[in-house]
Amino acid sequence: MAEPSASDAADRDHDHEHDHDHVAAAAEHPAPEPVTGALDAAAPEAPTLQSLTASLGGPLGIAESMVPATAFVVVATASGQDTRLAAIVAVALAALFALARMVRRQTPVYAVSGVIGVAIAGYVASRTGKAENFFLPGLLLNVAYATAYLVSIAVRWPLIGVIVAAVGRTGNAWRDNPDRLRAYTRASWVWVGLFLSRIAVQLPLYLAGALVALGTARVAMGVPLFVVGAWLSWLVLRNTEWPRERREA
Repeated sequence: MAEPSASDAADRDHDHEHDHDHVAAAAEHPAPEPVTGALDAAAPEAPTLQSLTASLGGPLGIAESMVPATAFVVVATASGQDTRLAAIVAVALAALFALARMVRRQTPVYAVSGVIGVAIAGYVASRTGKAENFFLPGLLLNVAYATAYLVSIAVRWPLIGVIVAAVGRTGNAWRDNPDRLRAYTRASWVWVGLFLSRIAVQLPLYLAGALVALGTARVAMGVPLFVVGAWLSWLVLRNTEWPRERREA
């Protein structure tokens, strides 16, 4: 039997796609296998509940994203809009979560950023005396995210592709592949919709000063909506067929 040439062996190489960074920990990448067709379908395995939870920082990360805001609303409501007391309680809880992360030897960046985010929100609320302003930084952040994704799509550098390439260290060759560019663009539109939906629901509540409803919407559209966005992004990328890219021997 004749030995395969170097070019034949090279034709069997595959490029494997990675999902969004918040589901990078959830997707498993199969080992390369030889193909005979003209197309090689990228089909990462479905993320499980356990892997999606891990990508959110586990139960601790999920609680960290929900408890301080909930506590702020409860304390502010019970104390007759005492924004200073509510802010202190929220920041204290965020600090406890940060300490728990450090005890578990998790990345300190996430621990510190969580405290800083809650501290900024608490400062704005206590400084203005309006409890609903605790959620103003989050609203502005969603506006910034939606704008960034829209701009990235407009300039044909969809952020999902940039993030996936950075996480997988695959470079920017994906931009030369029309199928990949379209897939990453569609996945980026998912996140545009996610951020805009948060703004559409929470902004009217913020303007109306409806603190309890705003806090409820903030929690309900936080982790749950992120999971939906991650799942839809995974579906978009999974159901896309990637043309084989041949490498020169």
